[in-house]
Amino acid sequence: MGCGSCGTENGGCSPAGCKSNGSCSSGGCNKLNVFDWLGNVSYPENYKPFDVIEIRFKGSRKSYFKNVENLELFTGDMVVLESDMGHDVGQVSLSGDLVRLQLKKRGMSEDDTRIKKIYRKATAGDLEKYHDAKSKEVSTLERARVISMELNLAMKISDIEFQGDSKKVTFFYTAENRVDFRDLIKRYASEFNARIEMKQVGYRQEAARLGAIGSCGRELCCSTWLTDFKQVSISAARSQNLSINMAKLSGQCGKLKCCLNYELDTYKEALSEFPKGKQIKLETENGIAFCVKTDILKRMLWFHLPKQTDWVPLELEKVNEILAMNKNGKKAESLKGFAVEAEVPEVELNTDLLSETDLSRFDNTKTARPKGSKRPSNKNRPKGKKPFKRRPNKKKE
Repeated sequence: MGCGSCGTENGGCSPAGCKSNGSCSSGGCNKLNVFDWLGNVSYPENYKPFDVIEIRFKGSRKSYFKNVENLELFTGDMVVLESDMGHDVGQVSLSGDLVRLQLKKRGMSEDDTRIKKIYRKATAGDLEKYHDAKSKEVSTLERARVISMELNLAMKISDIEFQGDSKKVTFFYTAENRVDFRDLIKRYASEFNARIEMKQVGYRQEAARLGAIGSCGRELCCSTWLTDFKQVSISAARSQNLSINMAKLSGQCGKLKCCLNYELDTYKEALSEFPKGKQIKLETENGIAFCVKTDILKRMLWFHLPKQTDWVPLELEKVNEILAMNKNGKKAESLKGFAVEAEVPEVELNTDLLSETDLSRFDNTKTARPKGSKRPSNKNRPKGKKPFKRRPNKKKE
């Protein structure tokens, strides 16, 4: 498991973070994994470990269960769990005192009645039933979509999840309005011979559950590490001087990209020093200069004077200085005195390299025959030279 972004041999360098190169107990830096940084801490002899375990299911769904049997569990172990109907199978994702912090984050206590218990570690028979149930999900999803289309329901079934013992099936769907799926549940129950549960999710949750590749070329943040979705407004794009193009600003879920909020605070802090107002004008002796372009992070503004074609780049400090002069009734003499000189890098030209790549090296170097001179003839040709071939004259139509 190398980074894949360098040219080193044998898989590249190790990734940042735990630097275990994919050999850690969590299975590598995959979807919503948690690194137990308290796993190697030695506790006192009389210390009782926290008995609540975090269990991960399909996708990014996680829940918490009590280890009432005091089983020795490690990250990645498959366990059999209590369920509302039958039993379920999940994977241990976190244990120890870090689970206490996760419960606090979700507003739960260790005595919460919603926390069920762990029966045992999964046996070979349990895992066989679990894999048989998971193998039916693709065909069941296709059949479920066909049935919903036959009933003309305005909904989209995005994913399903079988319980570990195949006694319960959860259907995840998205819909704009409320859907009456009473007939749908009857059809599903008779078709799949299991208890049916319909769960409506938002478009962001749907993208997080299914996963995809974003426009940046990386896996979606919501399906890898982002667990909570904050509101994203179009003003976040305007604050960062982005063009209001919904095709580029929207993510795979059809909503505004969550990454628009990542650098928003930095831009707002930088914009606090910029002049307020939609149109920034500077009064000069040559006329009024209007701001036509702004680079927030470089703290640069470009101004355009009437009856002139070039733009004048100014630093933010110079712009605030000229605005203070205008406020006192004074005008700037010329903006070019405040302009920033562009640095042009010096490039040494290699004449030998240019001669080899000269564009005229393939041109025809034959000189034209001067006017009045006769065409070459075979009568006066020197000995040893091939006879001259004349081109056939084109007949006039």
